[in-house]
Amino acid sequence: MTRILVVEDEDRIASFLLKGLTGAGYVTAWAASGAEALALAGIDPPDLIVLDLGLADLDGMEVLRRLRAQGQTVPVIILTARTSVTDTVAALEGGADDYMTKPFRFAELLARVKLRLRTANADRAADAAGAVLSVGPVRLEAATRRAFVEGREVALSAREFALAQTLMGRPGQVFSRGQLLSLVWGYDHDLGSNVVDVYVSYLRKKLGADQIETVRGFGLRWRPPA
Repeated sequence: MTRILVVEDEDRIASFLLKGLTGAGYVTAWAASGAEALALAGIDPPDLIVLDLGLADLDGMEVLRRLRAQGQTVPVIILTARTSVTDTVAALEGGADDYMTKPFRFAELLARVKLRLRTANADRAADAAGAVLSVGPVRLEAATRRAFVEGREVALSAREFALAQTLMGRPGQVFSRGQLLSLVWGYDHDLGSNVVDVYVSYLRKKLGADQIETVRGFGLRWRPPA
């Protein structure tokens, strides 16, 4: 059974989430504090975490940071009253897989939960197959989440790796920024920010300035091999 950990310190919202997710067929657990969430995730990692940022003891961003520092790759959906683009980008860059603001519609949250679980399952399948992508001087190893440039290992965040993997999977194909937001971040609408371009900038610095090409008026593509 798929297990979801809800990290929320407001009883009313937590009860609503637990009831809805249980009704959708998931096994649920509840943590009312950041410390409790870290303890539960450490003992028995769930398949997905719904995480509030405004916790009383630890800020949700700190909980997320500690989870990722521990090597936890569990999908995390942020659920918060913070609505600024700055907070959204900070959470995504910090390792969150999705971001929803309160008030929210449960149907939309459920759709995102299903998407994140499907993506995680697909990633595990790719890992099991030991998929390796190699285009020009860059090589990605899906099983270990390692990246190499001309044989030298380069550290990539989970989101950077996912973006590189998407582009390298079809070298020469032009992806619009909207397509990349959907494929890598799971958003079907514009975040109202330059998050794609920010991550492209990160990859250009780490993997080579000329590996990702901007096709003016259309989008971005991984440079095809000569």
